[in-house]
Amino acid sequence: MWCVCMRPQQRHRCRPWEMQVMREPDPAWSRNRLRSCEGSETLRFAPARMACELIRFMSPDDANIAGNVHGGTILKMIEEAGAIISTRHCNSQPGEPCVAALARVERTDFLSPMCIGEVATVSAEITYTSKRSVEVQVNVLSENILTGAKKVTNRATLWYVPLSLKNVDKVLEVPPVQYMRKEQEEEGKKRYEQQKLERLETKQRNGDMIFPVINPGVTMKLMDEVAGIVAARHCKTNIVTASVDAINFHEKIKKGCVITISGRMTFTSNKSMEIEVFVDADPFVDEPQERYRAVSAFFTYVSLSKEGKPLPVPQLVTETEDEKKRFEEGKGRYLQTKAKRQVHLQPLAQQ
Repeated sequence: MWCVCMRPQQRHRCRPWEMQVMREPDPAWSRNRLRSCEGSETLRFAPARMACELIRFMSPDDANIAGNVHGGTILKMIEEAGAIISTRHCNSQPGEPCVAALARVERTDFLSPMCIGEVATVSAEITYTSKRSVEVQVNVLSENILTGAKKVTNRATLWYVPLSLKNVDKVLEVPPVQYMRKEQEEEGKKRYEQQKLERLETKQRNGDMIFPVINPGVTMKLMDEVAGIVAARHCKTNIVTASVDAINFHEKIKKGCVITISGRMTFTSNKSMEIEVFVDADPFVDEPQERYRAVSAFFTYVSLSKEGKPLPVPQLVTETEDEKKRFEEGKGRYLQTKAKRQVHLQPLAQQ
């Protein structure tokens, strides 16, 4: 469990020599966003395709003792790339200036571990727009700079909504995107309707709405660290993130809040562990409101040997009725996503 005070001073800073901008987009917001990025990164933009690339060298600070890059580090890069391209698109036409806020992260698969010394390339592209939301699909590629070998490590889908800079509670309309084929728009609409249904299920389960959040990358990274601690304590081996189920943002986390991040194991298969992670916010400064649930998600981890081979996972012992119920629900998600993964990952396996 982690407790973190979200203070206004806790903003990213980067030294000017740590970033190279290959092509800077026109809106002023993007220049500010680039200055706020952290680490040794390169950003590339392709305006015609509404896509961008974020490139970063993986340092020892990004990885665990076994040399595997933390899943939270990758999640943070994925969100940053998505926020940049979606905010840029939402400001591509004259109108009220806005910033794209993350509303939902679809399931994210970690196809292969990334290691210290490799270069991560995060490619984000807008694939669908509704009246008030933007779908961004992200792929992560790792490169061994010694051998030149490359491999796809991650794939994710994120949904953003544009919030007015004058009133962050006001959701603006999204400029339409041009599709090369009619089928692309139809497929995007199907994905949009599907995620709306899944958000409705989340609302019914948690009793709340889904709110867009600005700059959630730090929170997502901390959630992965907490889940990793739970997984490591369970199997006592090197562990890596295998996938992240939909990350839902139930309430906004305001400045001055203390957030408590907790995780609990809900299900184990022969070679994987599911950990449910919660982020609770405690607004103790000038706020009479009690602690509330801000974010929730399911993380899946696998256990690895020193050679990087999958190891059997100790089975989770359930005692109470609630634990048994959560185990069965986790088993259902495991079987469902296992079937879907075989379909979605076939194109990636051919790359």
